[in-house]
Amino acid sequence: MKKIPVGLLGATGVVGQHYLQLLLNHPWFEVTFLAASDYSTGKTYQEAVQGKWRLPSSIPTQYLSMRLNSLNDLSQAVDRCGFVFSAMNNEGAKNYEEKYAAAGLPVISNASYHRAANDVPMLIPEINAEHIEIIPFQQKNRGWAKGFIAVKPNCSIQSYMIPLAPLHSKFGLSKVQVTTLQAVSGAGYPGVSSLDISDNVIPFIPNEEEKSEQEPLKILGKLTLGQILPAQNILFSAHCNRVPVIDGHLACISTEFVKKPSQQEILEEWENFQGLPQHLNLPSAPKKAIFYKDETDRPQPRLDRHLEGGMAVAVGRLRECPIMQYKFVCLSHNTIRGAAGGGILNAELLYKMGYISNH
Repeated sequence: MKKIPVGLLGATGVVGQHYLQLLLNHPWFEVTFLAASDYSTGKTYQEAVQGKWRLPSSIPTQYLSMRLNSLNDLSQAVDRCGFVFSAMNNEGAKNYEEKYAAAGLPVISNASYHRAANDVPMLIPEINAEHIEIIPFQQKNRGWAKGFIAVKPNCSIQSYMIPLAPLHSKFGLSKVQVTTLQAVSGAGYPGVSSLDISDNVIPFIPNEEEKSEQEPLKILGKLTLGQILPAQNILFSAHCNRVPVIDGHLACISTEFVKKPSQQEILEEWENFQGLPQHLNLPSAPKKAIFYKDETDRPQPRLDRHLEGGMAVAVGRLRECPIMQYKFVCLSHNTIRGAAGGGILNAELLYKMGYISNH
């Protein structure tokens, strides 16, 4: 197939760098447009990230001589792209994402700015792929003919929502207590000061607990009457901590169900779980989304974050809980599954389901 030309907004940041690395040799998408702040406009990508490339691999050669556009170059983006990925911060998302959508380009975003909007799908494709059906309502609401915005959730959510979703479908979630131990890469670059995080745990991440309690309800919500209504009768409570780990968000979960399953039933649901990305064989989808680790001390970020190229979730330590019903530990790679890889998977789903066209 002819590859779809795509743009990347916020191309010089760490999330943008991950996008470029993961899109290298992608079977469906080809990067043709890069945009960043005015400071970088007109520079080659090599010049713009000189001394700022943060990935262990070298800058892919095909991007070195690409010129960076201004974020205001909408006409260039429309001429050269079928859709754009947004790796911008919230301020950039606020200022530009709707402009690109209004200009006719689908925007696949990592930012949190539009997540709460009830006409914007917040996707984990294995869980709520049907939420993309809100897009025609979004376009009608906002007067957009072809463009739209689709977002991914907070980077820590994947680690526990993917294991919880099949259990909710079968047994019904009632209460979830989550304590996250989140890697420093989740704070971006330069992120948390080394003097703050070394030999330390910081028990506060701004706005993180609110996102961790509210976003799961939208993900598990229902599309009705042209809006996404959050799930009812489920309580989420979150403690979010920054820990001295480079990559990999770990979550300790205690949960209670409407209908209590057995441990064996939970393990069977995880072992057999297949979402729409697996059935569609999307290029970035993990062949197996959930890996249960039998070892008593797993999962661990250093050992388990790279499962299925960083797109799978590792789960372990399932046991009875004396306060709720069960507790377990789960882990996902926050800069791959939780960021750029998750965004690319969203775009693959939207293309396969006909919301992004190849022309």
